[in-house]
Amino acid sequence: MPGEGVFPGEGEGRVAAEAVEAVFREERGLLLASLVRRFGDLDLAEEVTSEAIEAALRHWPAEGVPARPGAWLLTTARRRAVDRLRRDQAYAARLAVLAADAERAEPAPAPDVSGPGLGFGSGSGPGFGSCSKSGSWSGFDELPDERLQLFFTCAHPALAAEDRTALTLRCLAGLTTPEVARAFLVPTATMAQRIVRAKKKIREARIPFRVPGPDELPGRLPGVLQVVYSVFTEGYAASSGPRLQRLDLAEEAIRLARILHRLLPAERESAGLLALLLLVHARRDARTGPEGEPVLLEDQDRGRWDRPMIEEGRALVVRALTGGPAGPYGVQAAIAALHDEAADVAATDWPQIVALYDVLLTLTPSPVVELNRAVAVAMRDGPGAGLALLDALAGEPRLRAYPPYAVARGDLLGRLGRDGEAAAAYREALELAGTEPERAALRRKLGE
Repeated sequence: MPGEGVFPGEGEGRVAAEAVEAVFREERGLLLASLVRRFGDLDLAEEVTSEAIEAALRHWPAEGVPARPGAWLLTTARRRAVDRLRRDQAYAARLAVLAADAERAEPAPAPDVSGPGLGFGSGSGPGFGSCSKSGSWSGFDELPDERLQLFFTCAHPALAAEDRTALTLRCLAGLTTPEVARAFLVPTATMAQRIVRAKKKIREARIPFRVPGPDELPGRLPGVLQVVYSVFTEGYAASSGPRLQRLDLAEEAIRLARILHRLLPAERESAGLLALLLLVHARRDARTGPEGEPVLLEDQDRGRWDRPMIEEGRALVVRALTGGPAGPYGVQAAIAALHDEAADVAATDWPQIVALYDVLLTLTPSPVVELNRAVAVAMRDGPGAGLALLDALAGEPRLRAYPPYAVARGDLLGRLGRDGEAAAAYREALELAGTEPERAALRRKLGE
């Protein structure tokens, strides 16, 4: 393998490869955001990012992992981008000379050599004409995070709401296509097509990668909140991998939510989102056992919950619910607060939680909200009542590949003594589970 003469053994090469993967996973969003903002072209940013990763896989095993791997990747990607732009500019200049020669030889109109295919500010290519503009925050200069700036940029009204959220999650938030698909409860192939469609729309409609002005920000805020929420959701319950939680993603989402709330203190839904993330993340240490296995809410040691974080979240809930009709993040935060305030599951105010889910269904109807409401009804009225609601959702296509639905059915069937049906539900969940801790827990349930 490369670098055997430099490293003492092949283990160092493995370390280098793992370092590339870790940096790519953690800093891909930052890398793309910086490149898109600098060059105004998402396709170019993705291509040179991939080339920088390939270069790292070649050089790091032989030369060692640099002290600042993220900076190394960014520098390499920027150089590749500049090289491409220079080549494109030289190619365009040659075409212009040929066109001028043809015009002198023949009086017919010369071809348009500055059209979409050449990318001079067109939005379909490198976008030389808009590079200098893409760096300004247009009245929102205090936003200190490049990714948030690009989140607002990608929340363009010309794109369908789900398409722009999916594109932002995939390209700037660092989630993989399967992870984005899980957030939308759709097959991975469907999500891949959606992302391609969004990028094609940007090219064909020549949507510029510019930071929106202050008057545009309120209309784009819901899309940005959705992106931050989806990043946190993947961190709270990873869709694949060896761990149940990805604390790096969850904490990054909280950091971004704090920035949004600090910059937009009058926006009650930004307060609601931050409250929700804090109240859920406060349980992180109690959600897994010694071997990384999931621990159900009813079995968690509530003494391990982060009380200062809970108190901060509760104060934000009050702000989110005061001054007008509640938004969906404020309602979800209120539900999380009721869980966090209870001494145990039996003492939880389940009637109030069910009532809040009823409100949430009027704000954002979705099968996941109905699933969570059914579980709350089971806690209030008994497993039979909850199971009836779950069975009514059996035809919902978005729940067929959603493991929590099968797990919830298995739990309620088990509480009703219908062990054979419970085992079948757990087997279905086992086939769908994405992380090893989830699979191990389901195998234990089946063994019981």
